[in-house]
Amino acid sequence: MSRHAGREPRRLTRWWRRRSLRARLTVIAATAIAVSVFVAFQVASELLDRELKDTAENQLRADARVLATNAKRAGLAEVRLPPYPGSGRLVRVILPDGSIRTPAGQPALPPVSEDAGRVAQGASADLMESNDSDEDGYVIHTLRAGDGAVQVARVVDDSPINQFGFGMLLIGLLCVVGGALVGRTVARTGLAPIDRLTAAAVRVARTRDLDADIPDEGGGEIRRLIRSINDMLAALRESRLAQRLLAEDAAHELKTPLTSLRLNVELLIRLDRRGTLDSALPAESRTRLLNDLGAQVAELSTLVAELTDLARGDVSDESTEVLDLADVVGAAATRAGSRVPDIEVALDVTSVWVSGRPAALERAVLNLIDNAGKWSPADQPVQVRLRAEGASAVLEVDDAGPGIDAADVPRVFDRFYRADSARALPGSGLGLSIVQRVVDAHGGRATVARSARGGALLRVDLPAAAPPADVPRRPAGEDTAVR
Repeated sequence: MSRHAGREPRRLTRWWRRRSLRARLTVIAATAIAVSVFVAFQVASELLDRELKDTAENQLRADARVLATNAKRAGLAEVRLPPYPGSGRLVRVILPDGSIRTPAGQPALPPVSEDAGRVAQGASADLMESNDSDEDGYVIHTLRAGDGAVQVARVVDDSPINQFGFGMLLIGLLCVVGGALVGRTVARTGLAPIDRLTAAAVRVARTRDLDADIPDEGGGEIRRLIRSINDMLAALRESRLAQRLLAEDAAHELKTPLTSLRLNVELLIRLDRRGTLDSALPAESRTRLLNDLGAQVAELSTLVAELTDLARGDVSDESTEVLDLADVVGAAATRAGSRVPDIEVALDVTSVWVSGRPAALERAVLNLIDNAGKWSPADQPVQVRLRAEGASAVLEVDDAGPGIDAADVPRVFDRFYRADSARALPGSGLGLSIVQRVVDAHGGRATVARSARGGALLRVDLPAAAPPADVPRRPAGEDTAVR
């Protein structure tokens, strides 16, 4: 039984959720008006009933005082009783012996109650009582008069209340119908911006046109919603533009190494088909060509990996954790030394804790070291320094190379940008762009300046974090060299 009883509210909830917002507003408006009319009817009926009852009782008291005055002058047995008018007031005299007198032709009143009898015997001065036991209810006022009492009564008339209730019912029905119409009109008018917003969203989804901003109209929540959607469209436009630029730049950067690789492979295939590979390419030339092919394949692999990493943006399954940036810098320096044995990295690191993604931060540090390694002379190490500075972790990577021209500084972190002096060096122009993206994702800042050794000084500032309580501190100023 209780299981079935619990299903009904859930069904009602599901039904309500399936209704449109316009239908909900219409039902809410009609229900609110119906409840308001019902409450107003109850309050008005109570007030009207009380007012009519007070008026009738006051009239009964006044009529009883007049009849009692006449009875005292003429005597209860001799007082002249007014004839019954056919409706309205009824009178009765209670004699000292308990008998009663009533006008001729008047309907019989209910028997004298015990309380009314005690009034006639002098126990109290008056009594107001109601009698609803008969088909017609009566309000009877008993007043002491001489050695007996007089009674004045009226039939309880509910017709004014009933007529008032019927009128309120008609008014309530009209109000409910009118409320439903008004609610529907208000809903239609109020939701018109939502309808236009929906139509615009459908049009954007159908045409894929992200340049069509939705007109900013309405106020309050509607305006905020429209502005939020316009901001979302602007973000989608920027994302699509960045995607297109990335594809165009990637196609441009891949074209040259692919062309060179294809020409070299075609040369080997053509010579092999002619059977002149050994005669046309001596061992030394063949070794050099194969080395070039290996270098081009490695360059393509690096470029594709960087493109993939860059295209992923900030989307990563790697979780954020509180880590010691000195460990990340050390791991990146070790990787740089294994990838390019000629690079010597001099580390001057201090334990600084940050909140971030370890692999992304290591990739950014590795790119900084790789970039510096391309410019540093063979006898000059790449210096990597890490320290705490205020509320920031400061990482500096400098080299002893020629430095960066002032004209190239604003574009150092742009995608695929390579200075004129760097075009003969290996690389794709994506390394520092990836550094910029990782630093931005961690709430930091990347800058470039000239180092004291005359080369480039790349600096990264990241927000520092409190170290875990159970982790021992690293000695300050730990110097190591990685080759």
